[in-house]
Amino acid sequence: MTIHNAITELVGNTPLLRLNRFGQQFQLNVDLLAKLEYFNPNHSIKDRIALSMIEAAERSGQLKPGVTLVDTTSGNTGIGLAAIAAAKGYKFRVYLHDKLSAERFAILSAFGAEIIPFSQVPGFDKILEDSDGDFVAAAKWLAENVILKEPNVFFTYQLENPANPQAHYHSTGPEIWQQTAGQVDIVIASVGTGGTLSGTGKYLKQLKPDIKLIAVEPGIHSIPDRENPDAKEITGVHAFSTVLPERVPLTLDRELFDEVVSVESWQAVQAAREVATTDGILIGESSGAVLYAAREIARRPENRGKRIVTILADSGLTYLSTGLYDPQLSIEQIKVQALLKSRAAEFVETPF
Repeated sequence: MTIHNAITELVGNTPLLRLNRFGQQFQLNVDLLAKLEYFNPNHSIKDRIALSMIEAAERSGQLKPGVTLVDTTSGNTGIGLAAIAAAKGYKFRVYLHDKLSAERFAILSAFGAEIIPFSQVPGFDKILEDSDGDFVAAAKWLAENVILKEPNVFFTYQLENPANPQAHYHSTGPEIWQQTAGQVDIVIASVGTGGTLSGTGKYLKQLKPDIKLIAVEPGIHSIPDRENPDAKEITGVHAFSTVLPERVPLTLDRELFDEVVSVESWQAVQAAREVATTDGILIGESSGAVLYAAREIARRPENRGKRIVTILADSGLTYLSTGLYDPQLSIEQIKVQALLKSRAAEFVETPF
């Protein structure tokens, strides 16, 4: 018999799937593989770091009965933390962006999490505005001015917690190596905190130094800022190559990456919709961005015949209310809306 005693035993060991029909549709002369992270118990790769951060805190004595776990997150890390906290008997509080999908709020609530939208934190909107949307600076302000002033809390702080990339060094990287028998040429993943590609890439490059690591970040029209605050973001994906060093999470090791590919939100949506119809997998926005980047990388003549592993971070089920798979909302409409917002911000008249 194989009977597990807790969801913590179900984290990791996700399957690697060859995307045959997607590759055929676009005439890709590569071996395109997808690491399906939605096979984790809470349907995203963030289960790995949630478990890693919680167990590291338990070993260090920072987390024990009576202590409340706290983090600020775009959603998936919060869901993983909420589920594992529930399974271990801890309370969990999460600070969330108000614009996240309804599904994420509902799931967190189901796990018993205390949910605090950013709009309910006094002064936080101004911090976001003053920092031009810098999520690293905003998280630090929230920690220093709100979270760490309370007793009996442990702030997991995924942006700086070394247990974040270590989770991928000890699990995701070894799994990819074992599943491919070391026959892998390129690995592509999106960057949020950077822990996925940093930890996975560090492990793989130690075994195969010439492996190529491709990091995916949002294109210029998919990055909200002071001039274009309503830009359509790719949930959980953040720019890092064009920002100041202090705006880059400490969990991101930029020295490991061989290339950075920018993907716009409508391109991510397009790829997610395409692979749903070609290979029957339902993926989230960030995974769509990774798949779009993989398609472009695969088309290069120098990559003919190579094996490309894409890390697809989560399920599309938590995006159904966002229009990601809405047949009434065409890719062209999404693109036009994004560009119109961008251009409207660009050509605002300045009074003399």
